[in-house]
Amino acid sequence: MKTFIIQENDKDQRLDKFLQKSIPRLPQNLLYKYLRKKRIKVNQKKCALNYRMQLNDRVDLYIGDEFFSAQPEYQFLSAPATVKVIYEDEHILLVNKPQGLVVHEDNENTMDTLIHRVQHYLYLKREYQPEDELSFAPALCNRIDRNTCGIVIIAKDAATLRILNEKIKNRELVKKYLCLVLGIPEPSNATLIHYLEKNHQENKVKIYQKPHANTKTIVTKYQVISSKNHLSLVEVDLKTGRTHQIRAHMAYIGHPLLGDGKYGNNAINKKYGYKHQALCSYYLKFKFQSDAGILDYLNGKHFILQDIWFAQQFYQNGCISKNILL
Repeated sequence: MKTFIIQENDKDQRLDKFLQKSIPRLPQNLLYKYLRKKRIKVNQKKCALNYRMQLNDRVDLYIGDEFFSAQPEYQFLSAPATVKVIYEDEHILLVNKPQGLVVHEDNENTMDTLIHRVQHYLYLKREYQPEDELSFAPALCNRIDRNTCGIVIIAKDAATLRILNEKIKNRELVKKYLCLVLGIPEPSNATLIHYLEKNHQENKVKIYQKPHANTKTIVTKYQVISSKNHLSLVEVDLKTGRTHQIRAHMAYIGHPLLGDGKYGNNAINKKYGYKHQALCSYYLKFKFQSDAGILDYLNGKHFILQDIWFAQQFYQNGCISKNILL
């Protein structure tokens, strides 16, 4: 028998979700069976799968020891503890993800990921002690592609994660991107509305002028910041967040991102020496429209990256903020 006492970072979860996280070795079919057979009880009673865990609930597990790890293996320790911190407090961490780093484990089971680096970093600071947690680990609130750099938000506790997930869903955070595109978009400021279809096998999307059964609406607002040498530095405000949206949408209007091998022009990319797309999630603003609880202090705060490699090359002096209306 093993007993869990629900902690602050575990509460408000469904019972089945909590058990899947805290006992990952327990197969789902056995989990459901043990709940039916009262081999898993909450506060000494049979409990429904969708029961929301409360602080200090007692979960008794009358199951085999083989489902529990004798010595936990912390995979995040195999990744470097190196992160570039933009901002940090007791609840959140903002980091600048470098180009080429995946945010989570991929199909190749890559251990060196952004989330592993963050967990290692917080572990060394003793802000994340996995042996003291039943189901929670610091988590990413937003994701960006491997070859996109820029701001990623990390929640240090479960309450922060729930709040930020809700705020992102309700579009109460403003995230803007900077990219370098071929040519000079006309007009210089526009909101594009088209329709995107994803090919899962090829991990590629296609844009259409009109909708059909397999498409989703995409809305992309862009503003040309500066143009020279047949290149334009463009700020993008995503109104929808679809796969490869910026890359595919700018290519669709004839201005692919420099360095983009999937939707761009490889001959021109090679000419400029760009092997990865010139795209950065460079701006974040917390713009809450409703109560944010413990995160209310963040409302109105904004963060801007300045050291963007392709912008530095474009301007040579590396200064971009003077050209952008915030």
